[in-house]
Amino acid sequence: MPFKVLTAEFMHESNTFSIRTTGLAQFQRETLMFGDEAIEKRSQSNTGLAGALTCKTEFGWDMTHTVSAWSEPAGPVTVEAYEFISGKIVEAAKSQKFDGILLCLHGAMVAQHTDDGEGELLTRLRDVVGPDLPIAVTLDLHANVTVRMCELAQILVSYKTYPHIDLRETAYHAGTLLHRMMAGEIQPQTLRVHLPMLEEANGGRTDVGAMVERIARARAYEKEQSGAFAVSINGAFPEADIAEVGPTVLVTYEGDPAPHKAFAESLAEDIWAKRNDVMNVFHTVDAVAEIARTYAKAEGPLIVADYADNPGGGSYGDSTNLLRALLAAGVGDAAFGPMVDPQASEALAAEGEGATVTIAIGGKTDPRFGGAPLTVTGIVKLVSNGDFTGDGPMIGGLDQSFGTSAVLVVDDIEVLVTSTPLQMLDLQQFRAFGIDPAAKRVVGLKSMQHFRAAFEPIASKVVVCDSGALCTLDYDRLPFTKIPRPIFPLDRGMVR
Repeated sequence: MPFKVLTAEFMHESNTFSIRTTGLAQFQRETLMFGDEAIEKRSQSNTGLAGALTCKTEFGWDMTHTVSAWSEPAGPVTVEAYEFISGKIVEAAKSQKFDGILLCLHGAMVAQHTDDGEGELLTRLRDVVGPDLPIAVTLDLHANVTVRMCELAQILVSYKTYPHIDLRETAYHAGTLLHRMMAGEIQPQTLRVHLPMLEEANGGRTDVGAMVERIARARAYEKEQSGAFAVSINGAFPEADIAEVGPTVLVTYEGDPAPHKAFAESLAEDIWAKRNDVMNVFHTVDAVAEIARTYAKAEGPLIVADYADNPGGGSYGDSTNLLRALLAAGVGDAAFGPMVDPQASEALAAEGEGATVTIAIGGKTDPRFGGAPLTVTGIVKLVSNGDFTGDGPMIGGLDQSFGTSAVLVVDDIEVLVTSTPLQMLDLQQFRAFGIDPAAKRVVGLKSMQHFRAAFEPIASKVVVCDSGALCTLDYDRLPFTKIPRPIFPLDRGMVR
C-alpha cells in the first residue's frame, strides 16, 4: 500500500518590532489556498509543495495537502490567523491515519500568543499523532531554530541558497528522507548547535563570502559521512525579540551523534570566528545618492538597494530617506520602488493617468524608522490594480499583487507607489507597470539580498545602503527585551 502523507505550507517571518500585525487578511491577500487549488497554482514553481509533489510522483505517495499559507514578513501573526491555519493542519492530522507528515515552514514565526510558532504547531501535531510518527520539516535559511523544533521533528532541512531558489529542491530532500524513514530504512533525529549572535555576519549570503565554503562542506558531509542525512546552516532572523534567536547548525543523522556534533561545532566555530567579516559595504543614503548622481551609464543600470527598508524582513516599505536623497542629488533616468503607501496609491489612482499631482508619499507608518512623509510633485504615468506574475528564479510563475498602485514620475525618477509591501526580487515587479529597469541608468529598490537573483544579471554595479528603516543594522535602535545577554553584536566584547 502507498504511504499516506500529510503536507502543508505555513510560512511567516515575524518582525517583532513591526507595529503591523499579520492577520488572516494578509494571508488571504498573499497566499492562502487549500488542497487542489494550492496544487494547481503552486505545483510548477519554486515552492515546497512542488517538491512534495515530486516525491508523491516518484514514491507513489497517497498525499493529502491541507493548506498553503504565506504572507510577506511583518509583525507577529495574530491569534486568529495562527489558530485558523494551524487548526486546518491539526484537524487534517486527526482525519485519518497517516504514515508521515511533511511540513514546509519558515522557522522564524512568532504569533501573538507564542514566540515559537513552528514549535507550537509541532507540539499540537504530536498531541494528535503521537511521539513516533515520522515528521519532516523544511526551513528557511533564516530560521531561528528552537530546541523544541528539533525535539519534535525527526527531520529538519533548510534551504542552502540565499537568494532562496531551492525551495523545491529542499522539500524533495526532506521528502526523500521522510520516505526512507516511513519505509524503515533509517531512524533519523536532528541535533542543534546554537550561537549567541543575532545573525551570521553576512545575513547568510550564499553567493559570496564564508557561506559558500560552509555550504560546500555541508553538501560534502551529507554525501560522504555515514549516518549523515542533512546539514543545515541557518543565518537566523535578527528582527525577532525572542529567547532562541540566532544562527544554528543542524545535522539530521542516525547512530552515534559524536562525529555529527563535532562537525556542526566546526561550522559554528567558523561562523563565530568570522563574526566581524562583513562583505557588504552599507552606505548612507547621501553617500549612495552621490554615487548614483555621478554614475556613468554602462551596459546595465546601477542598482541601489535599501537594505533597511526591505519588506521581506518586515520593514514597512515606506521609508523616504533614500528617495529624498536621490531627488536632492538630482539623480535622473531612474526608477524607484516600491514606495508603500496605500493612501497615496488610492489618491493617485483617483487623479488618473496624465494628472499632475502634489502629494505626500511614504513615512506614514512610523517615521522614526526611515523618515517622515516626502512631499513631491509629479505626473501620474500609470494606474494599476498591482497584479503581476513573476518570471525570475525566485517567484517565476507565481501570481502576486502590490494592490492599487501607480507610477508617479518625479524629476525624471519613475516611482512605483503601491498599497501592499512586497520586496523587490523579480523584474516583473517593475516591468508589469511599464518600467524597464534594464533601460534605466539607476534603479533604487527595497530588498536585502533576494533582488540579486533577478537584478544582478542586468546590473553593471550594485550598491546597498541603510536608510535607518526597521531592518537597520544599527541594532542598538531596536528595543530588545527577551533576547539572552550577552549576545553579539550588542555585546561586542563577549566570548562564546
